[in-house]
Amino acid sequence: MAEVIWGLATSHVPSIGAAMDHGKTQDPYWKPLFDGYTPAREWMARHTPDVAVVIYNDHANAVDMSVTPAFALGTAESYRVADEGWGSRPVPTVTGAPELSDHLVKSLIDASFDLTVYQELDVDHGLTVPLSVYCPDPGERWPCAVVPLLVNVIQYPQPTAARCLALGRALGEAIRSFPEDLKVAVFGTGGMSHQLAGARAGLINQDFDRMFLDAIEHDPGKLAALTREEYIREAGSEGIELIMWLIMRGALGPRIRRVYEAYHVPASNTAAGMVLFENLSR
Repeated sequence: MAEVIWGLATSHVPSIGAAMDHGKTQDPYWKPLFDGYTPAREWMARHTPDVAVVIYNDHANAVDMSVTPAFALGTAESYRVADEGWGSRPVPTVTGAPELSDHLVKSLIDASFDLTVYQELDVDHGLTVPLSVYCPDPGERWPCAVVPLLVNVIQYPQPTAARCLALGRALGEAIRSFPEDLKVAVFGTGGMSHQLAGARAGLINQDFDRMFLDAIEHDPGKLAALTREEYIREAGSEGIELIMWLIMRGALGPRIRRVYEAYHVPASNTAAGMVLFENLSR
C-alpha cells in the first residue's frame, strides 16, 4: 500500500524560481532565504518520494479564469512548464503519475469532493517553484513523479479553510488506499502573508505568520476555523493561499514530527515560509 512519508509547506513566490534560474541565490538579498532551505533540502534528499502530490494554484497562466474550479486534479502522463509571459522556466517537464491520479479522483469523488479533472495541463510557478525548493538541481528530470492538485485561492468565494483541511484528510486516506507500494510526499504551497495590490499592498503580518507556523503543527483545527475574510484581513489578499497548507497537513494525519522550519522577510514583498514534517501516522 502507498504511504505518505512527509509533508512540505512552502511559499511559491515566482522570483524565488527566477533567483535560482539566473544564479542569484548567493546575492546578498537572496542568500538568507536560500541558506534557510539547506537543512530541509538535505533531509528531503535522503528521503526521496516516488510521487509528490503538489497542492497549488494556477495564476491565470494555464487555466482560463473564465472557469475557476474550487478543486481540480491532473491525470496526465506529463505536464509542460507554462510560459508566464517571459518564456518557460528552464526546468524539466513534470512527469505525471496517472494511475495514482485516477485512483485519487475516484476516491475523492466517492468522499464527496467533486473535482474538476485536467487530462492536459501546463504548470506554472505555483508548482515548479516548490519543486525547485525541494530539489534545486534536478538535471534532466525531477526526482519524483507529480500529481498536481489545484485550488482556487484567486476568485471569491474561495473554499473555506475547514473544507481544505477535510480535503487533506480525505486525500491522505485515498493515498493510503492505493494498492501499490509507493512513498508519497505532499506539498502545500503559497503564502505566507502578503498583498500585492490595493491600499494594503506590501502588507506582511509576522505575528500571524508565526502563529500559523505553530498551529499548523499543533492545532490545525484552529486554522480551519478561520473564515476567508479573517485570512484576508490578517494575511492579505494573497495570504489566503495558506489554506492550501491545510490540505497538506490533513493528509499527514495526527502524528507528525517537525523536521525543519524557516521564515524569511521579505521575498519580493512576501513573507516566505517553509515547514517540513515527517509523517508518523502511517
